[in-house]
Amino acid sequence: MTGHGRGESSAYGYRAEVEIFGINRKQLDVKLSLPWRLDSLEREIRERLQRKLSRGQVSVRVSVLTMSGEKVMQVKVNESAARQSLAQLRKFARANDMPEDIELGDLVRVPGVLQVEPGVEDLERVRPMILRATDRALSGLVAMRQTEGRHLQRDLKGRIVAMRRSAVRVRRQAPQVVRHYRERLRHRISETVDEPLDEDRLVREVALFVERSDITEELTRLESHFRQFERLARSRKPVGRTLDFLAQEMQREINTLGVKAHDITISREVLELKTELDKVREQIQNVE
Repeated sequence: MTGHGRGESSAYGYRAEVEIFGINRKQLDVKLSLPWRLDSLEREIRERLQRKLSRGQVSVRVSVLTMSGEKVMQVKVNESAARQSLAQLRKFARANDMPEDIELGDLVRVPGVLQVEPGVEDLERVRPMILRATDRALSGLVAMRQTEGRHLQRDLKGRIVAMRRSAVRVRRQAPQVVRHYRERLRHRISETVDEPLDEDRLVREVALFVERSDITEELTRLESHFRQFERLARSRKPVGRTLDFLAQEMQREINTLGVKAHDITISREVLELKTELDKVREQIQNVE
């Protein structure tokens, strides 16, 4: 499910702001953006997210600001770049008979030697503040997803009700299929054969047709899947993957109904079942 949450917390002259964005995805995929020197908080933030979320692509952006609203910046010397730049400048000076008295001011003007990045020096001071802001943002995200979840629950419940009605109509129509087949077979035999109708043969042919076209088991399993789906849809636990599996099983039973259908009315209901199931499977991708 999609969602957004924002949290703030202040302490020791700093203010932490955390924003969390979530979009649909079958697995949980967390992307973190942390200020410099706060990378050590990544594990704790991920663990907090994993306790509350099980699916979705989640982006987390953490900012640390002064109380005036300015980002906390730290100046960092890229020592590797500084050493390489100094060596190259000296080499160039020797090759061109120039003095090698390179000053620090010359070196810091070389691109990449001096880096200004967001960050803080005192991790232990800002750590609790950032985690509090993360929890608040996460609570906002979860609340938004729960609201969406209630709407999804109502939508899925309505679609399962519609599918059950189609299945009931198929069950009612099934005996008529056998009766119509018997009548068509009797009429076809009487038109093509001059001899008296062999009732025993007719009974055997109808029995074979009933065996090949019987859909009792498929309808029974489909009703079982409907009940399990409705029960899971009311659960407060993550059930998205289980619902996805049940939808696949429903698809299997509906496909079999379509293969065994020898009746235009049943074929129409199978089409309705498939249409509703497609919408159910699309909505399941939004379920935690």
